[in-house]
Amino acid sequence: MNIDVLDRLTLNRALLARQSLLQRERSSAEQTIERLVGMQSQKPEDPYIGLWTRLADFRHEELGELIADRRAVRASLIRATIHLVTARDYVRIRPVLYPVFERSVYSNADRKRELEGVDTAAVLATGRTLMEEEPLTQAELRDLLAPEWPNRDATALAFVNRMLHPLVHVPPRGIWGENGPVAMTTAENWLGERVSSTADSGMVDELVLRYLAAFGPATAADARTWSGLPGLGDVMERLRPQLRTFRDTDGRELFDVPDAPLPDSDIHAPPRFLPEFDNALLSHADRSRILPPEHRQRVISERSAKGTVLIDGFVSGFWRLERTRDAATLRIEPFESPSGEQRAALSEEGNRLLAFAASDAAEREIEFTDVE
Repeated sequence: MNIDVLDRLTLNRALLARQSLLQRERSSAEQTIERLVGMQSQKPEDPYIGLWTRLADFRHEELGELIADRRAVRASLIRATIHLVTARDYVRIRPVLYPVFERSVYSNADRKRELEGVDTAAVLATGRTLMEEEPLTQAELRDLLAPEWPNRDATALAFVNRMLHPLVHVPPRGIWGENGPVAMTTAENWLGERVSSTADSGMVDELVLRYLAAFGPATAADARTWSGLPGLGDVMERLRPQLRTFRDTDGRELFDVPDAPLPDSDIHAPPRFLPEFDNALLSHADRSRILPPEHRQRVISERSAKGTVLIDGFVSGFWRLERTRDAATLRIEPFESPSGEQRAALSEEGNRLLAFAASDAAEREIEFTDVE
């Protein structure tokens, strides 16, 4: 198998192509969510922005209907963080990631001490019964568990349930324009299908192959960063006969699935607005293929409540939407002064974003923040 060296720009264009960020795709939201192996969803509106920036003619109602009809769910999943996935994928993927959830329970020393000697099976059985009687927030579950274990930290008991049970967040939270508490019930109760706590090696292999298709070429460390799973170097070795391999300019071995897009590095990358949390930015140990090292610390420290702007394929600024009763302003904060052509392209794309995210605003405008 030939080993080629892929530079940062080539890796950038590969990622953009696989993430539908080079051109908007004509695909359904359901198909796209599965192809991306889920979408980060700490903020309920983020997947809507993420799909809008990737798909032609995407409508809010398309995703809202998937959630309302139980064909898509918001739940803790990849890295034990909140993701939007199809119901099919939740049932397939959750067993593979069970070790990540189990580790999150006991990795905290204080929590581990609080849980010593606790009958975890009884805690889980009680929590399951309570959440299947009606969806509960974590605070509500905590308050209901406290009388049963009066000498234990009820917050820790609720956390055990949230991590070790396969739980989903129920609507109306997650539906554009609506709001509601983060109320949870079991996936079995909501989807009518049991979710296993064990996975065989074939399920792990499938998840890694899907990761490479959506985010590759990538190292085993990249896949671990994305999933939270240890031991993926061994998985890559097991899969090696069916993979193609490359090196990056630092000599790291990159794995990839056959026939996945590797576009020319000089292909045009239009400006894109990504939501505050987007897996295109979060799914590699080395993020330099999309986040320039000189901007990494700023993005980490200042990202709160801001989306990111891609210019020529790389993170080059922030954006945020400010609303009053009748008006919406899109504030674009570039890290460096854009050229006239880049500014015009950002304004054109920004107007599309305003039309999607603030369609009810009587007045819409774009403002650029001066570069210091």
